[in-house]
Amino acid sequence: MSSLTFSVFGLSTPVLKEGDSIVSACADALKDTPAKEFMEGDILVLAESPLAVTEGRTVHLASVTPSPAAKELAEKYQIDAALAEVVLSESDEIVGGVPGYLLAKSRNLFLPNAGIDESNAPEGYVTLLPKNPDESAKRVRDEIRAKFGCDTAVLVIDSRTHAMRLGVSGVAIGVSGLRAITDERGKSDLFGHTLHVTRRAIGDDLASTAELLMGESNERVPAVLIRGYPYQHAEDEGIASIAPEEDLFLGMMRK
Repeated sequence: MSSLTFSVFGLSTPVLKEGDSIVSACADALKDTPAKEFMEGDILVLAESPLAVTEGRTVHLASVTPSPAAKELAEKYQIDAALAEVVLSESDEIVGGVPGYLLAKSRNLFLPNAGIDESNAPEGYVTLLPKNPDESAKRVRDEIRAKFGCDTAVLVIDSRTHAMRLGVSGVAIGVSGLRAITDERGKSDLFGHTLHVTRRAIGDDLASTAELLMGESNERVPAVLIRGYPYQHAEDEGIASIAPEEDLFLGMMRK
């Protein structure tokens, strides 16, 4: 029986700010780990908030004028009206909410407050998701290739909640150089049964692996390097999604 092993390195950096090179910060942090430097076949996993900060994706809430729709949502779900306005601007659809949070459809995901983060942002500011996580991942990958001469896959990740469960885990929202979804259909299980629907969310699995080292509070680990995982190479595939009506859970709730 074959065994699979791979290594995971947390990259601790100074607090990043707009205009910083997250690649340079990660390269400096790598020197203090056993990995030492980027290598061909590595996977660099980036948390969305620090990446977005370097891209200037922050909003000062005091500068936001709430619309009537935002004020109505703020009153209904007990959130700041300026924050509700920013969530609206980042969303395709608001589908509901609970006290303190709106559930928004954004970037083919259903996200609390459209993925907008108040934690680890300066006082009075919020951090948005990267405008195009796939393009951000490609930009970072291209910069690594240009500076260090190696092809490193890049994942941009966020935290997600699960229905009926406490706690968060990782979800991939942007990718470059890596097949984030692998197709297991047509393969046989241990008893010879053919798999008909199974696909593996490799990007999400790697995201959750990275989250173990990144943490969620003041760890200051905005990136993780994964070395030795035998991923499938892919160019410009992004992360596949399905329509809400095709989703087992959302489809049933929307009937």
